[in-house]
Amino acid sequence: MSAVEPFAPLLERLETMPSFLRLRLGALSPREATAPGPGDRFSPVEQCWHLADLEEEGFGSRIRRLLVESDPYLPDFDGARLAEERRYRARSLPQGLEAFERARAANLAVLRSVGEEQWARRGRQEGVGLVALSDVPHMMEEHDAAHRAEIEEWLAARRGAHQA
Repeated sequence: MSAVEPFAPLLERLETMPSFLRLRLGALSPREATAPGPGDRFSPVEQCWHLADLEEEGFGSRIRRLLVESDPYLPDFDGARLAEERRYRARSLPQGLEAFERARAANLAVLRSVGEEQWARRGRQEGVGLVALSDVPHMMEEHDAAHRAEIEEWLAARRGAHQA
C-alpha cells in the first residue's frame, strides 16, 4: 500500500471541486457573476477568487511549510478582508476558475507525493491550534462543502427570483 493510499478517496473528492464550480458557475454572464449571495454573501466571482487565493496562499502555503519546516506557525487566512482589498467582485470569473483549478491541481500533486511519515508533520495554525499535514485535506474538504452549499443557495435564490 502506498503512503497516499489511505488518503486517495479524500483526494479524489477534492479533485471534483473545480468541475463543480465550472458546472454551476461557468456559464454565468459577467453581470450574473457579480450578484451577491443571500445575506450579502460572496457573489460567484468572489467565491472563485476566494477559493483560488485560499488554495494557494492558505492551504498551499500550509502544505509546503508543514513539509519543510519544523513546527511552523501558520497564520489565519482572512478571506473577507482579502476579497475587499483585492476587489474580487471586479475580477474575471473565468480567470478565477482557472486560478483555482491550477492551485488545486498543484496542491493535489504535492499531497499525492507525500511519504507515510510526512503526514504526521505538525505545526500550529492561528485560531485552530495544533495541525498535522494529515488534517489539511480534511480542512480543504470541509471548506469545499461550505462553499458548495453557499453556491447552491445562490443558485436557488436566483431561480426563485426568476420565477417571481
